[in-house]
Amino acid sequence: MQSRFRRLAVFCSFAIALLFVSLALAQSANQIEQPLPISLGTSGGNVHNITRRFCCSGTLGALVTKNSTDFILSNNHVLADTDTATVSDDISQPGLADVGCVLTASNSHVVAHFSETKTLGTDNIDAALAEIVSGAVKTDGSILEVGVPSSTLATPSVSLGVAKSGRTTGLTCATIGSVSTNVVVQYQKHCGQGRRFRIVYLNQILVSGSTFSAGGDSGSLIVTQSAAQPVGLVFAGSTTDTIANPISDVTNAFGVSIVGDVDHAVSCPAAAGTAAIARGPLVGSSQPALLAKEKHAERLMQDEAVIGVGVGADPADPSEAVVVIYLEEGRPHGPIPAELDGVHTSVVRTDAFRAFGWKERNPHPCRVR
Repeated sequence: MQSRFRRLAVFCSFAIALLFVSLALAQSANQIEQPLPISLGTSGGNVHNITRRFCCSGTLGALVTKNSTDFILSNNHVLADTDTATVSDDISQPGLADVGCVLTASNSHVVAHFSETKTLGTDNIDAALAEIVSGAVKTDGSILEVGVPSSTLATPSVSLGVAKSGRTTGLTCATIGSVSTNVVVQYQKHCGQGRRFRIVYLNQILVSGSTFSAGGDSGSLIVTQSAAQPVGLVFAGSTTDTIANPISDVTNAFGVSIVGDVDHAVSCPAAAGTAAIARGPLVGSSQPALLAKEKHAERLMQDEAVIGVGVGADPADPSEAVVVIYLEEGRPHGPIPAELDGVHTSVVRTDAFRAFGWKERNPHPCRVR
């Protein structure tokens, strides 16, 4: 047994050495060490977010302010290490996953100290704050590829064109697929290992599209394409959708304001520009769909295959609202109604919504994520 562990240790050491080489060749602007002061939308996280086999990183999403003090806003599972962090823990840029799980003075900066979170499952958000180190973060709130966001918050709506800049997928654009969405999200207690548990969130934003985000983009600020107005905070996803807390829920919970400036358009990547154009508003049908969702969501989600219920646009007629039902692939499920109180339903089949590593393959021992 000892020889087996010795061989594994040697293999891991070799793998990590190779990782340093591959990281240097393959990293994006959102993953590399930045000169101080840094822009946000970048790799980062709690320096203790590491286990024997894995280390994890997310995105340092946005700058917020409260009582003349500035904080980095990201997720609980990024800054607070899934409810296990200690106040004043160092927050690094880049995160552990982008430096081969070994932080040094030459490959990273301490840019903030963890200061406050909301316990998962208690406030309907996955969010946390870290007080910035003086001179370490641009105080205008600049986000890579987005610029300085607007200081005006946007109200999420179905088919609204949105953008985000995150650690893994950089700048991406898409449209909101459903709002007021109740979802079940899977967590693990520790990075890459430990007990799995699920939390139900109410009235969340779901952004459609397989390319909008991936594991490591947790903590990214979602803004509107047309005005860079903050609309949501990414915290989970699947291969088909991204889940975000409405940004007003987050700022209200902490009593903070987004550091921003005037409205401005976000320049989406060419490949996303056409596909992510917002459609017109839902005409006269949102309220019946919302009422039907509120009345039936809890009952529908008693079926364990139903992992989300929200309000979206009818694929056959984008001007009409429907109740969107998200089904976890591979799970047997009961009958799904074609209508709820006269409102059509639309089914989206996807894999489990996860706070860690969505779109990732099963990790190999020693693999960072």
